[in-house]
Amino acid sequence: MLQVSLADQYLIATGQTRLLEVWDALPPGLFPPFPPVELPGGLDGWLQRGGFAQTFFLGSEVLGLKFRSPKGHVLQAGGLTVKNVQGYDLVRPFMGSFGALGEALEVTLRLRPGRASIFLRRPGELSLPPYKPRFLWQEGAHTYAFHFGHPSEVTRFREVFGGESVAQPPDYTPLFPNGMGVGPGGLIDLRFSWANGGAAPPIPEVFRRLAEAL
Repeated sequence: MLQVSLADQYLIATGQTRLLEVWDALPPGLFPPFPPVELPGGLDGWLQRGGFAQTFFLGSEVLGLKFRSPKGHVLQAGGLTVKNVQGYDLVRPFMGSFGALGEALEVTLRLRPGRASIFLRRPGELSLPPYKPRFLWQEGAHTYAFHFGHPSEVTRFREVFGGESVAQPPDYTPLFPNGMGVGPGGLIDLRFSWANGGAAPPIPEVFRRLAEAL
């Protein structure tokens, strides 16, 4: 299931939807809160890891979430009418929970408009350029950046970042046959270095109590 609203700029998809499937379903001018890459686990895996490569606050980009807790309970958090939803906000705790709160069954994402976009890479290690893009990461010996917005803004970023255009969206799933976790590895964003079969970050005790209560 994948539903896109052009007028209201949101998308609803199952947790198993692949990231590039979302990109393929979108019309020109609307962008999801992740770069055009493929990562293990689809939207569910992306959410559990707390996103990938974003340089903005991700919490506001996930409007709603239906998920199955470790005890098997199906819970609905957030939604298109967030102001009418009562109770605890479980969307933000789920993001970056590395499976401690369960698995995402359905995800509602905010889509952002942009009249132009650019996908670049240049040799060198990850560092913030003077003009910050929407997404920034390192893979191997190259730093990648994806940016969208007004055409003049995108042109300015290209001038500052340099590098070469990326024609084909990278598929990083072969890098992680044993799962994508935190540890020394060749794929790095501003939060973590990602390793094949790597571990999840330690869970604070208060977060563990929340997981046990669901």
